[in-house]
Amino acid sequence: MKLIKSNRRKAKIKMALQGPAGSGKTYSSLLIAEGLCSGDFSKVAVIDSENGSSNLYSDLGDYYVIALEKHNPEEYIKAIELCEREGMEVIIIDSITHAWEFLLDYHASLSGNSFTNWGKITPRQKAFIDKILNSTCHVIATMRTKQDYVLNQKDGKYVPEKVGLKAVQRDGVEYEFTVILDLDIKHFATCSKDRTGLFMDKPEFQITRGVGRKIKQWCEQGIDLNPMKDRITNCSSQEELNKLFHELADYRVELNDDFVKQQKTIKDNQMSNLKTFNSNGISKNEQ
Repeated sequence: MKLIKSNRRKAKIKMALQGPAGSGKTYSSLLIAEGLCSGDFSKVAVIDSENGSSNLYSDLGDYYVIALEKHNPEEYIKAIELCEREGMEVIIIDSITHAWEFLLDYHASLSGNSFTNWGKITPRQKAFIDKILNSTCHVIATMRTKQDYVLNQKDGKYVPEKVGLKAVQRDGVEYEFTVILDLDIKHFATCSKDRTGLFMDKPEFQITRGVGRKIKQWCEQGIDLNPMKDRITNCSSQEELNKLFHELADYRVELNDDFVKQQKTIKDNQMSNLKTFNSNGISKNEQ
């Protein structure tokens, strides 16, 4: 246990847009993504579970699309990993509602005790959400909300108007995101959660590229961990890695996965080197 001085770290935004069908979640996500990547759509990928709806906005720029045929959480995770390997800066997941609906259908198909069967669902949901939160990319997830109608007075008459209610996802998922923007059927946004301080308690607004630029500016404030991660990757011995581990003690929480990964790499390399020698201690390359 150790007291560590608080410091802002550079971050990758993990945000969600939620609203009823037709509220503009996909289009708004693309505008935010454009701002996040400074207009370079070649760094944006959409993981599309909405029957190719993201292709409707291809006139905005040359972004990439992964069309999901299966909606299980593992397919989403594979798609996120593909985006990371290909060097994407922004991943739009449109939408994560389908992953939850898949798990609900799977749970309903299981025989036996309904309560204990949740033990087969929760780990898959957790792995999916953890993948989003730990991604090396900015992530914008969309969620469909349940719909209802309310009567609003207009020109002296009551007119039914479609509104969005609770998001179709597991209860509590909203706690995982840094920012959640709520879209209405008229494409106006309000903020229901905001750890950045950029949008909370502000009047409703329409999403533009400027929203992405504001978020990008917030993310880039603070200490950049990437140079530290590069130093970890460049360690070639356990002794060197241990020395760096003590040197970067204030950032161990953020860098723990990088240290563990490089430790495994070093051990694997050592084992590989041992296998190149035969029982007489002579390198196979020298035979």
